[in-house]
Amino acid sequence: MNEDDVRERLRTVQDPDLGDDIVSLGLINSIEVTDDEVRIDLALGAPYSPTETSIANEVREALSDVDREVALSASVDRGVPEDEDPLPEVKNVIAVASGKGGVGKSTVAVNLAAGLSRLGARVGLFDADIYGPNVPRMLNADESPRATEDEEIIPVEKHGLKLMSMDFLVGKDDPVIFRGPMVDNVLTQLWDDVLWGSLDYMVVDLPPGTGDTQLTMLQRVPVSGAVIVTTPQEVALDDARKGLRMFGRHETPVLGIVENMSTFVCPDCGGEHDIFGSGGGRRFADENEMPFLGEIPLDPDVREGGDSGQPLVLDEDDETGEAFRDIAARTANMQGVIHRKRQADSRAAEAEPER
Repeated sequence: MNEDDVRERLRTVQDPDLGDDIVSLGLINSIEVTDDEVRIDLALGAPYSPTETSIANEVREALSDVDREVALSASVDRGVPEDEDPLPEVKNVIAVASGKGGVGKSTVAVNLAAGLSRLGARVGLFDADIYGPNVPRMLNADESPRATEDEEIIPVEKHGLKLMSMDFLVGKDDPVIFRGPMVDNVLTQLWDDVLWGSLDYMVVDLPPGTGDTQLTMLQRVPVSGAVIVTTPQEVALDDARKGLRMFGRHETPVLGIVENMSTFVCPDCGGEHDIFGSGGGRRFADENEMPFLGEIPLDPDVREGGDSGQPLVLDEDDETGEAFRDIAARTANMQGVIHRKRQADSRAAEAEPER
């Protein structure tokens, strides 16, 4: 068996999102065949996403009868020069944003991060809400980060997540009063001086709106995708449109829309009540040709999980927890689509003859 034989077998493996086989799409970085082993590097960039896990399993199946060990690795070009990347060991930076406050953005960010970790990924959670940091409370993380002799910050770890927040650096009830340039300096220090280590995903909980923090983040950090959180009501959707335009101007891919505080199911009578309207997030996604990642019902368990520091996504028996788990899986899948499509487009451009 040689490289061409392996490549021919891999033509049976289809990418379900891009509609072609992984060889034709250029999703094979390299193949190395020795007497004992077949080593394949795949252009997959969303670790532990269900779709990319399935692709890797199909690759193994296509080679299941070869008399050599099959070793798979995955790498993807993020399009960022290493010397310009403040987070070179972080494979994906996912920003969770909302156009306005009060839509449950931090709740979604916490459960998304915990959901990705539950899949098996190495995950960091960066609470970038300088003025209202509350992620530590949602994870019951009350210890302070430690520092090394070189004055680098060791992030707090909770529920398998590496966590950093402005809340760790100020008094518990002290207000944070910063002007624009100070926000820039603090954010830069929080990601430059933190020993994040090697991560598959960093989830960033942005403050609501489109202000200094968002602009600093998009200008300084290679954000690989954004999740926009809204409620069904029109006033929230109006502000979500502003967030969508902000990411568009900075050429940041939007992975999809999450509708929070959807239908409320009465625990006593079982009746359903659309307190904030119904279906607005899905309509917004459809109108803007964006993926709809899912909806979270208005559920008291979500509030209780946030107050107690136990993300509901980790409760295997909870229906709302299942909704969070679905959103985490779809988010990871969409991040993979973004990477693989960029890779396929790049390989196709390289293959075009010069005119």
